[in-house]
Amino acid sequence: MISVGIDVSKGKSTVCILKPYGEIVCSPFEMQHVEKGLDGLDSILQKLDGEIRIVMEATGIYHLPVLTYLTEKGYFVSVVNPFVMKSFAKDNNFRGAKTDKLDSVMIANYGIEKWFKLQKYEGAEEVYAELKLLGRRYRYYMELHVKALQELTHILDYVMPGIKKKFNSWNESSNKDKLSDFVEKFWHYDVITSMGLEKFKDEYLLWAKEKKYHRSISKAEEVYELASGGIPTLSSSTPSTKMLVQEAVSVLRAIDSSLATILARMQVLAKSLPEYSTVREMGGVGDVLAPKLIAEIGDVRKLHSAKSLIACAGIDPPPYESGQFVGTNRRMTKRGSSTLRKVGYEVMRGLKSHPAPKDAAVYNYIIKKENEGKCKKHAKIAGLNKFLRIYYARVTAVYK
Repeated sequence: MISVGIDVSKGKSTVCILKPYGEIVCSPFEMQHVEKGLDGLDSILQKLDGEIRIVMEATGIYHLPVLTYLTEKGYFVSVVNPFVMKSFAKDNNFRGAKTDKLDSVMIANYGIEKWFKLQKYEGAEEVYAELKLLGRRYRYYMELHVKALQELTHILDYVMPGIKKKFNSWNESSNKDKLSDFVEKFWHYDVITSMGLEKFKDEYLLWAKEKKYHRSISKAEEVYELASGGIPTLSSSTPSTKMLVQEAVSVLRAIDSSLATILARMQVLAKSLPEYSTVREMGGVGDVLAPKLIAEIGDVRKLHSAKSLIACAGIDPPPYESGQFVGTNRRMTKRGSSTLRKVGYEVMRGLKSHPAPKDAAVYNYIIKKENEGKCKKHAKIAGLNKFLRIYYARVTAVYK
């Protein structure tokens, strides 16, 4: 039994090699994440006599070069959840000292102690891996979208107070933003009022036809009335006013374009998977949420039960017993994927915002929980729990 503990950091790692009973095969040493450094580690491991198991923590993207190299060489590599390793270190390091060398020794010791429980890393299939990467980037750009929309709203409060309430913002599925389209052309209340009502109505209808929106005379009249009574605090005669509005629109559109491109690629990849049609038919799941959901869950065949999938989402309340006391009012752990929780909650919210679908099991369950007195948010989380159980059962059945 030879345990290789690798403490990964950005660009380099610290490696320690141990045998049982704390026998040091190789004292901690640094290794750069370049081919020469990894070849050096490989040459050391080739000289060892015994079964080798390599242990490292999941560290975002920093561990990927080492992981890829070692798995391609055919080594047994186990990637451990950082929280699990932190708990192990807490129980075995009373002083609380922390250095890269000590961490590598701790990880190697973990490999010895948990030798028969170590799980070999199985590389995700390319489609799932690409989907997950795209899903994470999609979330990042969505955060930028929210910030850019807030900035546009802030500018509009100076030049067109109250206009945001009159137009729907970005539609995720169609990638159309009526508010941005409108304020790009009519960027100040003075621009609207200077036309007069009749001319503005003509211009509004022409704009709506060009942008393929519903042409509503009543909407044009509402906007003109709002412009007539509004009090802009930034003058239209100031040269920078139009520039600020249009630049805010430009930034928002660039982000929305990136979101649309990423989503389109995710949809192509998701549709190539056998489970796509099954997931798409589930209540609350549409063309946008289906690829996002599959991206975060990945290949469910790697999970041993529906409980594991719920644990991955971090919505499982852990049991708590002590003596004769049994805890019943437990909170969810939130130790799983925050992105999966977010996407799952979007599914539940979409499910409840429409009439009961054909696949109404989860919908009816949420209604039942609400009737039992649970608040709407807690009822949706309970519904997500049931949804993930159904998801696991149906998707695993696809592969049988």
